[in-house]
Amino acid sequence: MLTRVAGSPDAYPQKLDLNAWMVLVVVLDAATYRGASFLDDRVLGPATQGAWVPLAEVFESARRLSRERPLHFIFHTGHVGSTLVSRLLDATGAVLSLREPLPLRTLADARDSLERPDSLLSAAQFDNVLALFMRLWSRGYEATRSVVVKATSSAGRLAVPLLAAGEGPRALYMNLRAEPYLATLLAGANSPSDLRGHGPERMRRLQSRLAAPLLPLHALSIGELAALSWLAETWTQREALERFPGRILAVDFDRLLASPGDAMARILDHLGLAAEARELTDLAQSPVLARYSKAPEHVYSPEVRAEVLRESRQDNRAEIGKGMAWLEARARADPAVAAVLAAAA
Repeated sequence: MLTRVAGSPDAYPQKLDLNAWMVLVVVLDAATYRGASFLDDRVLGPATQGAWVPLAEVFESARRLSRERPLHFIFHTGHVGSTLVSRLLDATGAVLSLREPLPLRTLADARDSLERPDSLLSAAQFDNVLALFMRLWSRGYEATRSVVVKATSSAGRLAVPLLAAGEGPRALYMNLRAEPYLATLLAGANSPSDLRGHGPERMRRLQSRLAAPLLPLHALSIGELAALSWLAETWTQREALERFPGRILAVDFDRLLASPGDAMARILDHLGLAAEARELTDLAQSPVLARYSKAPEHVYSPEVRAEVLRESRQDNRAEIGKGMAWLEARARADPAVAAVLAAAA
């Protein structure tokens, strides 16, 4: 297993256990990467081969990496087309896409606690483990010209340390304006559990930026919780863009859908892949645009999305209104929030 780590992405570090100082390494192949919407437990099956390996041995193995590819990232505010863009990058044939690797979430949580006495890692240990996984993620196949890691929405809080770790990585930051974001989230059947699951971390992140205390999560309606999520992630995006203005490209999902060919041309150019995609047919005609990117067996075209949003705006009008009112109230009370809303308009 470890002999593969140095030379091939087929040995994939699927989980990081900082309590045991171990890594779960599993055997994947190019087709599995391409088909997987998420590199979490859903990528594992009864026939998957793998083993838990001491982290120290993975460090040693990674020192023998022979050829690292340029590594880039997709960050996003959630439900804003990041998986779609990742699959469109797959279609170039030049990109190995890693969609939502679990260790990235583990590292985001670990960084949150670095300054606390309960932290499992020192700052130096965190930097070393982060650098290790960036090297492991940079492995590619013969045709791979770049590896693009799509983070989970809340892992965008790692954008600054990931880009600060080296001068090479670039990033996309996918987003939506507040009102279509709320309409999108409130249309989803699983959105309440998703919003509540990410709510505590987003609340802590947002409260750390505000002088006035926020109402607790249990006191917020679902529309207000969606607004809190938008504000937390959009503020994180704004800070990353201010820190690395030339290395992060902000991409509005609605504008991408309105002109996918132009948007993907900008994305490919930003990631240094324009030359690699020279022979690619117009991405605006890609069949990827007509499928639900997280479950490609389902049809989900821009027209279907527009209808879903129309129905959500009708069915969830009250909660969308509560969420927008919550944002407007925060903006009136805090100039920093007003600046975030103005920049995202």
